[in-house]
Order: sequence, then C-alpha cells, then structure tokens
Amino acid sequence: MNAPASHARILVVDDEPDLRTLYELTLLREGHRVDIAENLQQARALLEANSFDVMITDMRLPDGLGMSLITDIKAQGRDERSIVITAYGSAQNAVEALKAGAFDYLTKPVDLKQFRAVVASAVRSVAETAPDDSTTHHKRLQGVVTGALGQRALDRLIGQSECMQQIKARILKVATSMAPVMVTGESGTGKELVAYAIHANSHRVKGPWVAVNCGAIPETLLEAEFFGARKGAYTGATQDREGFFQAARGGTLFLDEIGDLPLPMQSKLLRAIQERRIRPLGSNQEEVVDVRIVSATHKNLAQEVQSGHFRQDLFFRLNVIDLVIAPLRERSQDLPELCQALLTRIAQESDTPVPTLPDEVLQELARLTLPGNVRELENLLYRAVALGDGNSLQLDRPVNTAPAVNDSTLDAPEFDAPPSSPPCQAASEPATHDLQAQLDHLERSLLLQALLTTQFNRTAAAARLGLNLRQMRYRMARLKIDAPTTDESTDEAD
Repeated sequence: MNAPASHARILVVDDEPDLRTLYELTLLREGHRVDIAENLQQARALLEANSFDVMITDMRLPDGLGMSLITDIKAQGRDERSIVITAYGSAQNAVEALKAGAFDYLTKPVDLKQFRAVVASAVRSVAETAPDDSTTHHKRLQGVVTGALGQRALDRLIGQSECMQQIKARILKVATSMAPVMVTGESGTGKELVAYAIHANSHRVKGPWVAVNCGAIPETLLEAEFFGARKGAYTGATQDREGFFQAARGGTLFLDEIGDLPLPMQSKLLRAIQERRIRPLGSNQEEVVDVRIVSATHKNLAQEVQSGHFRQDLFFRLNVIDLVIAPLRERSQDLPELCQALLTRIAQESDTPVPTLPDEVLQELARLTLPGNVRELENLLYRAVALGDGNSLQLDRPVNTAPAVNDSTLDAPEFDAPPSSPPCQAASEPATHDLQAQLDHLERSLLLQALLTTQFNRTAAAARLGLNLRQMRYRMARLKIDAPTTDESTDEAD
C-alpha cells in the first residue's frame, strides 16, 4: 500500500502499553492510520492480512526479536519501510538492523520530535517511490523510481562495463534507506559522483546536498564547521552560524576523505551520528538533526583502524553499506565512451568542433596505467587537444609515466561534477582558432597538470612552473581555473 504522505498506514509493534499509546497518539495527530501489536505473533498476523507504509518495531519483544520482522519484510519483497527502536547505547543493534534492511532506527528513550522526523522521512520515501502509472512502474528498479535528476546523476557515471552497471544498480538499491554508505576507491574514480547519485535517487533529493572535504578543514575549526557556533563562542564569532549538519537538514551530508579526520573529531562525529543530535559550539542546548550520511575515502579504513588512526566504532557506523568503485584500468572497455564524453566537454569549453580520437591514440591510452584514473585521463586529453592540429589528437608523453595523483578534492570527473560542490570548472574560451587560443589551451593544460600534481597547492604548483604565487593566481583567474575549495589556505604550502 502506498498512501499519500499525510495519510500513511503504520504498524507499531511494542510490548509496553504506555509506549504503544504514546506512539499511537503521536502518529494519529500527524494524520496517519495506526495499527498496534504487542508481539511478533500479532505483528505477523497483521502483516499477513494488510499492507502498510511503515512498520515501527521495538528490538526486543516477548516472543523474539523485532529484527525478524524486518528480515521477513525484506525476504517477501514487501514495500513497508521498517524503523527499529533499540536500547540506548546498542549501536551494534542499530547497525545490524540497517544491514538487515531497516529504513532507519531510533534509540530509547525516544525523542518525539526525532520520532516524527524519522517517520515523516520514511513516509516520504514511500511516496517518492510509488508508481503512479504503468510507465513509471516499468521504470522501477529494485524499488526505486528514478526521476529526471536521479537519471542524470546516473548518466554521469560513464561506462557500460559490468562493474559500472553493478555500481548503478547498487546505488538504486541503497538510495531507498537511511543506512550510512561508504564509497571507496582510488583517487579520481568518481566517488563524489556516486555519492551524489545516491542522494539524487533518494527521497531526500529535494533536500540539500552538502559535500565536505574532511581533509581541507583546519583541525581547530572542525567542531564549529560541523556543528555550528553561537555568537561569542570564539573570537570573531559575531553572529550565530550553522554547521554542515544544520545545512544538510532534510538532505544528505557527504563526508569526503573521512579517513583524514583527526581522532578527537571522530569521537564527536560518532556521537552526532548515533544520537542524531549536535551541540553547536558555545551552546548549552542540543539540536536534533535529520541528515543522511554518505562518506568516501581512498584509504583502506580497515588498515587505518588496525593502526589506531581511525576509530573502529565509527568505521562500523559509517560502513553499514559499502560501494567500491573499480579503477579505470579494471574497466578499460569504458575508455572509448569516457574519452568521447571528455572530448565533448573540452570542445564545448573552447567552442570548437569535437576532435577525432584516432584508434592508435585510444590504444596508447589503454596501455597506460593511469593511476590518476578519470581525472588523469581528462588531463591527458586536455594536453592532446592543446597540442593537436584541431582535427585529430596525439599524446605527448611516453607510456606508463603518468604521475600518481592523490587529491581528494577532485574525485568527481570534472565533466560531471554534481551542481552543489563543483571541482575546478573551466568557462568557455573565445570561439577562435588563432594562435592565442592554442597558446591559452596549452597554458591551461600545463597549469592544470601542475595543480593536480601538487593536490591544488598553488604555491607548490607555481614553484614547479617557475612562477610566484601572484603570477599563478593571475593566470588561474585569466584562464578561469577555479580551485576545488574556497579555503584560501590552499595558497600556502601544507
């Protein structure tokens, strides 16, 4: 059953009469229809005879675990969104419930404001994925109806290889829940694109998308940036400011390069994720926050846990669902399509015809190890266009000499950046074919190469090119090369 969001049918399973009554009254005030059950037997009887939009169940019931109801719903392919209520501090139970297929969880003692927010999110998820005619019904894949924005986000993941098809299918599958997702893969494989596709295909698509590079924030500012700050909380705090969690309320918070967070901040982040509450810097009051967490890293976090650089409990909390993106060398059949998409974008920027990619150049690209993945491929094509004759391309580097780039701020291929957190963007250059246009192409390519190699440290990139910082800034501005972050600290050597 897929009722309108304001009139959902909800099953509440709890053995405590006072709590059942509290949940029932709260839901009735929200306009929902409510059925109640005291144990597994009653709940299964109701599920067998009826369809619901949402099921809310306590973890421990007199005749078993509420988890079994969640696994039953998933095994039967039912559409109900399951919310499990766990005891305070039972973080592992919550993680297991999410892995078993629960949409979300609540921790006792249940905060009614948070209760209403979680239920509303689940009901909204049902409404967003409900087929309204036979056409949308046939577009459903594993319970998701892909909207226009969601489809565009999937289309940005270029490639028809088996591993890319598996990633797209898994994106659609995990988008329907609130379970945290960890996206892993080498630098330049497109982790941010995958994370954004999860958001764009979820019921939170109308909410904000907030992308954060955890490695780009000075440690002293982390707490204020994540949780916000009250006026007077620190020197220079002349007014209240919201943090990432508040900014992402009702949407998705993407934590890129989560492995770079220092241990003290990992502890604070863990509590915020578990309790769904944050305390802004300088405030005595906690705030309930409603965000979906998606993380990404190029590091092996399991090894980071073993070495003591990453908290094991935070790792388990964030890694409920994992998505591993294959490097470009393992999906070489996607190379022609990727090259075509990149060349089309480069041509649009310079307002020139799309150059032809000769077979021998494509074969040479296929022989390269490309440790920088799609990002490095794009850089090579920029250089090839700059050095070409306008019609065909040629590479200007020997095979297998590409430098490895490890820059988390540019994980999404530039031609496909999600709209809210773009990497370096290039604006259109004059539609000319004269010498100056060719020189600008070449200069831009050389600047990008230096910036990518130095992880967009402008001081280091300038030194490699024999320039000072002022000259580097001038050239980046003239050629419209934007840094991947607004943090001016990237001007100085790290």
